[in-house]
Amino acid sequence: MKIASELLIEDLIDRTREVLNESTQLMSLSEKELNFRMEENKWSVLECIEHLNLYGDFYIPEIGKQMSRYTGKSSLFFRSSWLGNYFANMMLPREKLNKIQTFKDKNPIGSQLNKQVIEKFIHQQKDILNLLHEAQNVDLRKVKTGISISNWIKLRLGDTFRVVIYHNQRHIVQAKRTLRYYEEKTSEKV
Repeated sequence: MKIASELLIEDLIDRTREVLNESTQLMSLSEKELNFRMEENKWSVLECIEHLNLYGDFYIPEIGKQMSRYTGKSSLFFRSSWLGNYFANMMLPREKLNKIQTFKDKNPIGSQLNKQVIEKFIHQQKDILNLLHEAQNVDLRKVKTGISISNWIKLRLGDTFRVVIYHNQRHIVQAKRTLRYYEEKTSEKV
């Protein structure tokens, strides 16, 4: 994938703002709604958000650290690596979400969660927006970040942003499906 760096950042900012708006709306729901699971082994809305927080705890500082080390100029174009493009496309939300095995340390199932999970996620989205604005002054290809699953794999900054932001969108879609299911189930009882 080759795209103008400016267009990529604008797209990622738009996606992050959408996720931020949708997560802000979750604050109006009850904790009963937010903790509802469709099935025993499926995540609740809060578990979806906590999963994203666990990844944000790694990626936000990593992105900030690597960007702060860069002393070159920004680039007009970003070209994705084949691995970065693969990971990013795997994270994109689809009509029928493909199952991806979650690492145990990023699986929040069974956690006791409350709305502070959403507050933290909202704060993380604002941090990502700030990093995206700062990223306009770096080369999205030359800055490399580590990834949460391996110390030896590095992704281009543009790919890392895509993976993180698409992953956020993916689990917001999952959370919304859970809420729709909850609404259907509770309306049947009335």
